Amino acid sequence: MTSKKPFLSEKTDLHPRNKHRNRYDFEQLCSTCPELSEFVFVNKYQNQTINFSDAAAVKALNKTLLKHFYDINHWDIPADYLCPPIPGRADYLHYIADLLAENNKGVIPSGSQVNVLDIGVGANCVYPIIGQKEYGWNFVGADSNPEAIKAANKIIAANPHLKDKISCRLQNSPKDIFKGIIQAGEKFTVSICNPPFHASLAELVAGSNRKWKNLGIKPASKTKLNFGGQNAELWCDGGELQFISNMISQSAEMPDACIWFTTLVSKQENLPLIYKALKNVNALQVKTIDMAQGQKISRIVAWTFFEFSLEF
Repeated sequence: MTSKKPFLSEKTDLHPRNKHRNRYDFEQLCSTCPELSEFVFVNKYQNQTINFSDAAAVKALNKTLLKHFYDINHWDIPADYLCPPIPGRADYLHYIADLLAENNKGVIPSGSQVNVLDIGVGANCVYPIIGQKEYGWNFVGADSNPEAIKAANKIIAANPHLKDKISCRLQNSPKDIFKGIIQAGEKFTVSICNPPFHASLAELVAGSNRKWKNLGIKPASKTKLNFGGQNAELWCDGGELQFISNMISQSAEMPDACIWFTTLVSKQENLPLIYKALKNVNALQVKTIDMAQGQKISRIVAWTFFEFSLEF
């Protein structure tokens, strides 16, 4: 690795509490996890960076960030499973914390009194890891892929401080989101979800290639994704809109199971139909929280069937 002082400008589009608002300090990160150093180089702007189109580099960076910022000493995922950007995952949880504070006299509730359901936890288990470290929340992670559940459980077992704080459950029914996961009498403070937003693999690959072209980066493969991902993690029949529509209708069948149901919505053009679906199930409050990470614009849609604010 060529030594060069990193360029640490602030990413002001990230949430104010996000630990990743500064540019990556690769010298410091490589001290935390030396194996990252083999992927670090100095770019034409004389700044240290990695090749973000290289899946191995992205995985090494994630492993390092989780160790450096979130005390995760052992983290690994199987080949070709989703390796998500850590700053964006952290942003979602910080905005969820703000949402919960609105029902708690402006104070963010922390500790085991907050129970979070992560729909589609994936092999990476990143949302529970960040939420447990930042706020002490308890998590249940749900996924329909047995290998993803197995991998997430390995991460939990390899980091003893996560024991009894995070548990993972297999969704055996592909058509169900909450049924089969939420147990009788069980109640969650909030559910979170990063839904598969493409309708097909072809659509996903085309979108990924457009992104690299716009960034002026030539990926190692036109069909292999730098961040990995299995079918159910990245695309489904009907794409993001169909998945969220199903989630909304199924949330109405279990309105008391969560105080707040939430999901990321990547495509702004889906919002009108999502709002219509929420109106049809008589959601009593609906909130939209804008998010932005670099060139990517997204938002959280949250809804509840409770008429009054609940304090923790």
